[in-house]
Amino acid sequence: MHIKISSRLSTILGRTAAVTFLAAAGTLGLSAQQSSGTATAMPEFDLKGSLAAPAALSSSSSNDMVYVSPLGETAKAEPLSFGGAEQPPPRRRYGRPNYSDRHTNADGSSKWAFEVGGGFTLPTGGTHNYFTTSYDFQVGAGRNFNKKFGTMVDFNWANFGMQSNTLNNQLNLYNNLPCDPTQFDCSPIPQLGGHGHVWSFSLDPIYNFYQSDKLGAYVTGGVGFYHKTATFTTPSVGTYCDYYGFCYQYQANTPIDSYTSNAAGFNGGLGLTYKFSRFSNVRFFVEGKYIYTANSRRAETGTTAANTPANSTAFNAFPQNSAPTTFIPIIFGLRF
Repeated sequence: MHIKISSRLSTILGRTAAVTFLAAAGTLGLSAQQSSGTATAMPEFDLKGSLAAPAALSSSSSNDMVYVSPLGETAKAEPLSFGGAEQPPPRRRYGRPNYSDRHTNADGSSKWAFEVGGGFTLPTGGTHNYFTTSYDFQVGAGRNFNKKFGTMVDFNWANFGMQSNTLNNQLNLYNNLPCDPTQFDCSPIPQLGGHGHVWSFSLDPIYNFYQSDKLGAYVTGGVGFYHKTATFTTPSVGTYCDYYGFCYQYQANTPIDSYTSNAAGFNGGLGLTYKFSRFSNVRFFVEGKYIYTANSRRAETGTTAANTPANSTAFNAFPQNSAPTTFIPIIFGLRF
């Protein structure tokens, strides 16, 4: 009996719980449907359309600008102002840049130029009959008027050796000169040496007919003052004594005869330049010029000096020094 009552009670409680659960579930579903029916639907966001036309301008009669948001809302922006004018002022047109100042020309080139270099000399014409190739040195400063045209003031020292036949002829001449043994040492000269040089100051205009970022070419020419010297020497033994009283002997060349002459001259030549950097003014250059010194020789008798005053009795054993001189210096150097 007790078992039957318990079984019925369990069945009643189970059915009551099931009905309660179903009633609660129905109530929640109805509430959710009513809430979804009363909510405002959100518009879809059109990203492509927003990027294509984010703003809308009003009519031409107004400067107002309207912004259209992706959600369809609009906002009015402040009007654009151009200082009371409908359009901005026209752009200013600029010409070629002007770099002119104390150190630079209007085209960007440096106003001042300096150079230093060295090389060798090539005697030409009659000068080659008594002079030989030797070294050359040159320094200069000048003014550039623009990239094309400038002028330089150059100091040039052209050194020369002596031809062997010239030295032999001079040695024979010196050993056969009249000599009074009671007043001079008349012993024969065993050996003769010699050298010459021409130093000059010249004004040399320069025209640059070709220029690129790194390479350039120019022509130059000018006039100047030329001083020419020829010296003959004999080997001798010299003695040198130091502070402590020790003396030493050394070989030296003692000058026995020297000649000088002055003359005007002119030059002309070509040059090439190479810039180490397109942003630098320093350039390597190589230059070759033909130089002519216009010495004038007066009529002479025998070996009488041609470049001495007419009433002079000075003896000139080397009249070639008074002759016109021609040579070509080849210079390598830097210009900046």
